[in-house]
Amino acid sequence: MRLVLHCLLLLLLAFALSSCGGHTTRVIETPETRELKGWEKPYEVDGKRYDPLRDHSGFSQRGVASWYGRKFHGRKTSNGEIYNMYAMTAAHKTLPLGVYVRVTHLQNGCSIIVRVNDRGPFVAGRIIDLSYAAANKLGMADAGTAKVQVQALGYRQSDKGQISYRPPTSYDAGSFAVQIGAFSVQENAYRLASQMRSRYGKSEVQAVLVNGVKMYRVRVGDYHSLERAERAALDFANGGFRGSFVVAFD
Repeated sequence: MRLVLHCLLLLLLAFALSSCGGHTTRVIETPETRELKGWEKPYEVDGKRYDPLRDHSGFSQRGVASWYGRKFHGRKTSNGEIYNMYAMTAAHKTLPLGVYVRVTHLQNGCSIIVRVNDRGPFVAGRIIDLSYAAANKLGMADAGTAKVQVQALGYRQSDKGQISYRPPTSYDAGSFAVQIGAFSVQENAYRLASQMRSRYGKSEVQAVLVNGVKMYRVRVGDYHSLERAERAALDFANGGFRGSFVVAFD
């Protein structure tokens, strides 16, 4: 029993020291979370609590991405791997470690797939920290930050009782649309959707609450290939709908 407790303490210490950014991290232990894996447990960074998601399904987030590089190259990440600034990985505060996500640069339309293996970034206003290689491929390494869309794609388990994260055979198949705008005035959204429907055959308005304010999102098209949808999003952006991005139909 003492040996088990010792190993657990070493694991928690490794987690506390390995999250990107060098912040003070404390894993929160409760009877309810005792059976969870280390990276599934709630944790606290600089006094703020974070509760990792148990399921990535349907996760989509929009905000600012940053990147971290040589200072952390060779150090342990939150899942125990060694950080490699030249690998396609990322840090996220709450997504399950090991899940693959698509990150789309909302200004240049570039899109990449990375695997989340670290926690962070613990900087106000930032939602994901990319490796140097990922940031470079996304076209944001020189700028340092970029506004992005993050979409969780998934992972799968091995048949040996241990979790082995690999990308699915293909992310391309599915049903996708392009969100070209969001309006606080309902009439404006439906007017644009009507115009888009006459040109592209399908356009719909989705009403959502954002910080207590009702917004109306206009989505266009029905693409059965993610690659085609992303090309369409870039065309919309170049055609004046800046910030257009791909969304998946439920």
